[in-house]
Amino acid sequence: MSAAHLAVELAGETLWLLADKALYWPARQALLIADAHFGKAATYRVLGQPVPQGTTARNLERLDRILQDYPTRQLIFLGDFLHARPARGGSTLAALQAWRARNPALQILLIRGNHDRSAGDPPAELGIEVVGEPWPMGPFALCHELTSCPGRHVLAGHLHPVFVLRGRGRDRLRMPCFCIEPAATLLPAFGEFTGGLAIESMPERAIYGALDGAVWRLA
Repeated sequence: MSAAHLAVELAGETLWLLADKALYWPARQALLIADAHFGKAATYRVLGQPVPQGTTARNLERLDRILQDYPTRQLIFLGDFLHARPARGGSTLAALQAWRARNPALQILLIRGNHDRSAGDPPAELGIEVVGEPWPMGPFALCHELTSCPGRHVLAGHLHPVFVLRGRGRDRLRMPCFCIEPAATLLPAFGEFTGGLAIESMPERAIYGALDGAVWRLA
């Protein structure tokens, strides 16, 4: 069974896994996103690498669609908002400023990740509160990197989890996935052009694929 979102119960709360690689907490009207990596392609182009253009614009368009579909008071980035220092200028920053101007009332929180430490905190004009990890919120510990937080269920990113479906012959399909274990949940990378770490099936691990506008549990 697949849908644009699926509800799961974690730490006594109902959360929705979104096909657009984000997590929605209805009771708090909170949207959680991991690893946007805004400006990654622009950073590679500065280094002279031939990479796709328009990834930031497409990511922001996807984000706008989610905000239209799911009433959101608070947007939370679980680390790696900007990819690197070159993302702080030029077209990437202009696109982020224009997006923020369209959403002036939205509360935005960033859990500082490893790329944020090297890129620097987002410019002040974006109005983003930046905090360290772990950040407690209800029964959860909001993190960038997966860590142990006794007494709280960890929500994290960093690893960009993907699941590899294997078909006949050498057919393989890599899809972003949510990986849920008793003490922690890994979110897929929201940003395009981010790569991923293959997650294997294990006991007590639930894996939900997110691809082509649908999310579903994988065997």
